[in-house]
Amino acid sequence: MKKLVCMLLCVLLLTTVAFAEEGDLLARIQEKGEMVVATEGAWRPWTYHDEDDVLVGFDVEVATKIAEKLGVTASFAETPWDGIFAGIDAERYDIAANGVEITPERAEKYDFTTPYGYIRTALVVRGDNEDITSFEDLDGKTTVNSLGSTYMELAESYGATAEGVDTLDETISVVLSGRADATLNAEVSIYDYLSVHPDADIKIVALTDEASEVALPVRKGEDSASLLAAINQAIDELRVDGTLTELSNKYFGSDIS
Repeated sequence: MKKLVCMLLCVLLLTTVAFAEEGDLLARIQEKGEMVVATEGAWRPWTYHDEDDVLVGFDVEVATKIAEKLGVTASFAETPWDGIFAGIDAERYDIAANGVEITPERAEKYDFTTPYGYIRTALVVRGDNEDITSFEDLDGKTTVNSLGSTYMELAESYGATAEGVDTLDETISVVLSGRADATLNAEVSIYDYLSVHPDADIKIVALTDEASEVALPVRKGEDSASLLAAINQAIDELRVDGTLTELSNKYFGSDIS
């Protein structure tokens, strides 16, 4: 009888361990003490390297604060934009923090946290461009943006031919060289670029009427439910205690939260 009881207890213990390993992402993250966060590291002021080559930015600090509230460390994995979602799918990354906007297409495949930022999209052209003054003028024109970004999709929806590059600096360079007519990007990122490069011969000619919601994507599924809830609670706490406002003002000069 004792042997049977021991066998049953062993089976129960192994089942519990297996469930913890396979069924609960938050438990696994807290067990190893680390949350792996995908980010570009090349999109100022969201995520970039400072003069000492240290990874900094609004998203870097937000993700770090969230990890602290979960009782773990945020470990950042830098990757080009088009590798972020592929890495989440492959379970190389737990979440992504990279100014990710919620779209219907993304929401079908990923669960998103509570939004922690709201941004408008800017249409940017070279200073001497008088042909493009609205998004409708993109029809038949060429734009340049990060591969797979909402900005590329928006440009194409207006009839533009969109070319893909990796970073904001590259997009501006292509526009300035005349190899593309325009680029689309977050309004706050363009203002930040101009603050760093005040002589850049670019201008914003239009802005979207409505702001997009920025949030953290996680894999869909029951194993991510507890992680999603914990991150949402952390975001709510960071909003209430003023941390999101403080970080927004630090990196954008205004409150986008």
